[in-house]
Amino acid sequence: MAEDIRKGKRTKAKRSRGARDKYDLDGLFDKFRLHQAARGYAKATLTQYEDNYRFFAAYMDERGFARDVRLVTEDIVRDYIIDMQTMHVKFEGHRFKKDEHMTVGLAASTINTRLKTLRVMFKYLVESGLHGDNPMVNVKNVKETLPQISILNAEELRALFSQPDQRAFADFRDYTLMHLLLDAMLRVSEATKLEKRDVDFRAGILTVRAEIAKNRKERIIPLSKKTLKLMRELIEENEEDFDSPFVFLSYYGERLQSSHFRKRLQEFGEAAGIDKRIYPHLMRHTGATIFLENGGDLRHLQKLLGHSDLRTIIRYTHLSDASLVRQHAQYTALNNVLSPQQKPRKTIRK
Repeated sequence: MAEDIRKGKRTKAKRSRGARDKYDLDGLFDKFRLHQAARGYAKATLTQYEDNYRFFAAYMDERGFARDVRLVTEDIVRDYIIDMQTMHVKFEGHRFKKDEHMTVGLAASTINTRLKTLRVMFKYLVESGLHGDNPMVNVKNVKETLPQISILNAEELRALFSQPDQRAFADFRDYTLMHLLLDAMLRVSEATKLEKRDVDFRAGILTVRAEIAKNRKERIIPLSKKTLKLMRELIEENEEDFDSPFVFLSYYGERLQSSHFRKRLQEFGEAAGIDKRIYPHLMRHTGATIFLENGGDLRHLQKLLGHSDLRTIIRYTHLSDASLVRQHAQYTALNNVLSPQQKPRKTIRK
């Protein structure tokens, strides 16, 4: 009787999916997301990756393409850009947006944000050896028209800051946070995650820890005496009733949520009669612009804001016409030609 050569051997009931799986776009995205998470990217960034990938995958489905990485070509990506520019409705399905806001075509900044996810993803896939071709190499961003962002002037700032009732805990907390956002030019998400250990009252500085910074890089920010005084007072009041490491707390001693403060700040703006959209990031814009108008340096502002690219700083700052006139008068090359008698003279004291 012949020996059964199959005895003791491993059996295989299913076909291997390895050959197919290595081209599966969903699976490759999962590997990319896991890689970014392991590098310590913020939860909000990972969520943005997921949303942007979902938009692109939906486009592939609508066009009848399988979610196969080999089908993602430069031409497909360019068609995707055209689709976003001409087919999609901005804010479609949003509960709080009016019909006039739902225009056809996504904003260039939105399109570029979605492309960024694909760009970072395919860079990872190629560098890690998971895919050979990068369809994003020759795809450029859509040209953005930078909007003129309206900032708050001194009168509007005074009106806004006069609204919180400092006798009430929540109002005094918001009053302190408003000072911090304008003074330190923080993002509201960074400010609401600050802990008591982040404030050095002796040195007069604030540390934005890497884990709460948007770019995951720690930075040091000096604070004015007024802001330090308010924060010290707020922390002392918190410690009377709550055992929490955070600086900005709710009525119940929990960390203040950015969305809650955003709503309250808007209400303060309406009560002040300010005819502008009031939101936390406007304080950052205003602080950065006034910093430059008062003679601050771009490089120092870059460090305070926590941006790695100087071009981003220029987008954050929108100098007033009066500031441009002053700067031009001070630094025009014509000053090198004019005689002292021809230059503007100071005759009146300030």
